[in-house]
Amino acid sequence: MPPRWNCGSRRCAANAPHDRRCVSWLTDIARPDIRALKAYEHAQWQPGLVRLHANELPWRASGDGSIAGLNRYPEPHPHELTAALASFYGVAPEMLLAGRGSDELIDLLIRSYCRAGQDKLIVCPPTFGMYAVAARIQGAQVLEVPLLADAGWGIDRAGLLERCDPLVRLIFLCSPNNPTGNRLDRQAILALARELEGRTLLVIDEAYVEFSATPSLLSDIAERPGVVLLRTLSKAHGLAGARCGALIGHPDVVTLLRKVIQPYAITQLTIEAVFRSLEPCPLEQARSRIAMLIAERRRVAAALGATRGVLRVWPSEANFLLAEFQDAAAVLQRAHAAGLLLRDMRHAPGLGRALRISIGSQEQNDRLLWCLQ
Repeated sequence: MPPRWNCGSRRCAANAPHDRRCVSWLTDIARPDIRALKAYEHAQWQPGLVRLHANELPWRASGDGSIAGLNRYPEPHPHELTAALASFYGVAPEMLLAGRGSDELIDLLIRSYCRAGQDKLIVCPPTFGMYAVAARIQGAQVLEVPLLADAGWGIDRAGLLERCDPLVRLIFLCSPNNPTGNRLDRQAILALARELEGRTLLVIDEAYVEFSATPSLLSDIAERPGVVLLRTLSKAHGLAGARCGALIGHPDVVTLLRKVIQPYAITQLTIEAVFRSLEPCPLEQARSRIAMLIAERRRVAAALGATRGVLRVWPSEANFLLAEFQDAAAVLQRAHAAGLLLRDMRHAPGLGRALRISIGSQEQNDRLLWCLQ
């Protein structure tokens, strides 16, 4: 059953049915030209009929082992995939937009809400770099409110509210955060969302939430229509090469972004891969692998903490560890000589000695620890 939306206004009591006027601000703050945009009219989708209307080739390519055939366009906006993902995440289909990984969904949000040369967004470094890159491509101004290292890379709520002027359309928060690995405080996020209600969207990137002991914010978004969640199948489900992510939020936001996303964005191979991954056996395998990875994360963190030259290993609720080294450059060289690539984070604010280490298989992790001895 779809959630009852509560905008927080006096007209919308805590348990009252959603009044659409209460959340019109979700589209009012978007770009006026996007609000007025008429979406592209794609070819009619009736797969049971012979397709002589979309300029496709009638024969499959050599080696095409897909179910539907790669000579045919996939569904322009894949309703069955959307329904399957919505069911998996426990939300109504109108609350979900599937895209080519979180990167595309980040780009769609910024292009839909930020006018070039006028509107702004806020990022909280050190964090995922694509938020700022996508903003600068669009011509939006990027404001920075750094996470608080002394508070375990927590949110600077006062700083965010101070910087959030009337032209700030979006605030991006990553939880668990990349590259620090920590989960942001749930109550701090919800309090911030309440204070931003009516003027700014709060985008929470939960790419690594499956590796965390703290649950997703999915259960809270019905009360906070200004919160948008980003989820992905790239990490916990092993589909990084398939490129499939999901934006979950109020239907008004999803409807707006559907006007902007390209038709046929999700490939047929991706659609079929996602359906296979959501079957019972692959889901059970994913849960088992997540448990193994968390155990390996704990083991590697303890071993690194006891290794000479390691200054600090930050607590992590993701599938990686952030560690600070006395000589990070030497560690990179030794790992490379052992056939391992680590992520150099020394350019990021406050991380002048840090490397990010993805948790691999037991053999890969053993090789890393061996080369650091």
